[in-house]
Amino acid sequence: MKDTIFNPIIKVEHVSYKYAKDLVLENVSLDVPRGSFLAIVGPNGSGKSTLLKLLLGLHRLQSGSIKLFGKDIRQFKDWQRIGFVSQKANSFNSGFPATVFEVVLSGLTKKVGLFKFPGKQHKERVNEALEAVDMLAFKNRNIGELSGGQQQRVFIARSLVSEPELLILDEPTVGVDSQHVQQFYEMLEMLNKKMGITLILVTHDVGTVTDKVTHVACLNKQLHFHGGADEYNHLSEKELSALYGHGVQFLSHNH
Repeated sequence: MKDTIFNPIIKVEHVSYKYAKDLVLENVSLDVPRGSFLAIVGPNGSGKSTLLKLLLGLHRLQSGSIKLFGKDIRQFKDWQRIGFVSQKANSFNSGFPATVFEVVLSGLTKKVGLFKFPGKQHKERVNEALEAVDMLAFKNRNIGELSGGQQQRVFIARSLVSEPELLILDEPTVGVDSQHVQQFYEMLEMLNKKMGITLILVTHDVGTVTDKVTHVACLNKQLHFHGGADEYNHLSEKELSALYGHGVQFLSHNH
């Protein structure tokens, strides 16, 4: 408990970021406790993608500080502790000649070694990762034969195979059939609760996930709300509109 409260897996303090003269993040501070499931929500252009790029070390900090696993991001080297899943299902080349097993195995390239054959333990890790996302039965299928939702599960398995402690997902339901979105979020909830993986989810489906996540962060250049999912669920639409400002659409909550 002490580690969770006083040593969050991510600590963001007073971060601001500009593209040329355009300020996209302004004085953002938030903690992500170990074992939590955080949904980051906000309108298009609110700075969500920029914040993710900063957390993944893809952008350099301009002001403020970020700590990952207690270490300043500028000195952080243990990137294998973090998995990332982007909006791949929406743009993936369906003609890519690889099986599901091969795609997930590619997530172990650093551990296996380039141009080396995977050992028995590596193959077992692939099977375990596919089983975790309920895709083991599809391991010999070509990745291009799968639906968008199934492909996203495979990409999550590819991130899981290296056993990350933190998994970051950027709009993972883009390209996923609407009737399978709920099942997809249930799978993420299982990864969080049963496997203990800390999750950060960027999403527009806030009304769909508030019964699955533990925390919600409302971002629109500034951080307008950061707290527990229960607290967020009890905000009125008027209060939410006041938090965000104009131009935000709200989905119905599931409670």
